[in-house]
Amino acid sequence: MRSVLLSVALAASLAGCSTVDTMTEGFKHSQEVAGDLEKSVGSRPVVGFNWSNGSLTNVSVNFEGIPPGVSPEQIAIFSKQAIAARFKQSPKQVVISFTVPGG
Repeated sequence: MRSVLLSVALAASLAGCSTVDTMTEGFKHSQEVAGDLEKSVGSRPVVGFNWSNGSLTNVSVNFEGIPPGVSPEQIAIFSKQAIAARFKQSPKQVVISFTVPGG
C-alpha cells in the first residue's frame, strides 16, 4: 500500500515537471517529423531524440528499407529541414539509418 501511495505522489509531482513536458513535446515533434518525411520521401521512419540541459543533442531517423527514388543526400536534406521546423532547433547531430533484412 505504501508503494502505491508513493507511486501516486511521485507521478503527481512529475506531472508538473518540465522534464515530462519536454519529453511529451519531443514525442509530438518526432511524430510530426516522421509524417513530414513520409510525405517527402514516401516512407515513414521511426524518429528518436535526445535532450540534454534543454538542448536537442541527437535525432535519429530510421527507415525500414531504403526508400526508392530518393538519394541519401535528399533524405538528409529533408530530414534536417523537418527536424529544424518541428523541434524549433537543430540538434548537434542527426543519424539517418536504414534497416534491411539479413540473408
